[in-house]
Amino acid sequence: MTRSLALVITLASGFVLSAAAQTLPVPAASAAPAGPAKIAVIAFQVAVAQTNEGQRSFADLQKKYDPKRQTLKTLSDDIDNLKKQLQAQGDKLSDAERASRAKTIDDKEKQLQRQAEDAQNDFQQETQELYNGLASKVYDVLNDYATKQGFTLVLDVAQQQNPVLYASDSTNITKQVIDAYNVKSGVPAPPAQPAAAAPAAKPAPKAPGVK
Repeated sequence: MTRSLALVITLASGFVLSAAAQTLPVPAASAAPAGPAKIAVIAFQVAVAQTNEGQRSFADLQKKYDPKRQTLKTLSDDIDNLKKQLQAQGDKLSDAERASRAKTIDDKEKQLQRQAEDAQNDFQQETQELYNGLASKVYDVLNDYATKQGFTLVLDVAQQQNPVLYASDSTNITKQVIDAYNVKSGVPAPPAQPAAAAPAAKPAPKAPGVK
C-alpha cells in the first residue's frame, strides 16, 4: 500500500482523538472535605466522543471530508489503471511512449501524495479544534459533578500512560459525566444506524469497568 493511499484510508477512519487530545488545565485545589479520600476514574476522551454533541459533531466532520476522500480515491484508482495498462502494453510501446506514460503516472502519484497530505493535515487540525472546544465544556461538567459527589481525586484512565492498574465499576464515572453533559447541552441522541450500514471503525478505548 502506498503512503498516499494509506492517508486516504486514514481520512476515512474513525475519530483521531488521540492526536487531538490535550491535557486540560487543572484548577486550583479546593479545600479537601473531612474524612477518607473518595477517588473516581474516567475515560475522558471516550466521554467527550460519546456525548450526543460529540457524536453529532464528529459525524458532521466526517461527512464534510467525504467529497475529498472520494476525489483522492478516484485519483488513486486512475493511477492503478494507468499502471495496469502500462504493464499490459509495455512491450508494444516505443521507448518514448513508455517514458511518457511512466512520467504521467509519476506526476499523478505526486499529485495524490500532496493532496492526501494536505487533506490529512486539514482533517487533523479541524478534529483537534473540535475536540479541544468540546473537551473544555465536558471538563466543566466533570468538575461540577466531581465536586457535588465529593470526589477528592479523579484519574483519567484513557491516557496511554496512566497509573491505574485496577478500578472497580463503582468508581467509574464516565457514563455519569456523559449523561450529565447531555442533559446540560440539550443535544438529542443521534439516530441509531442500521448494523449493516455501520462502517468498520477502530473501537474507542474503554476505561476499566466500562461495558
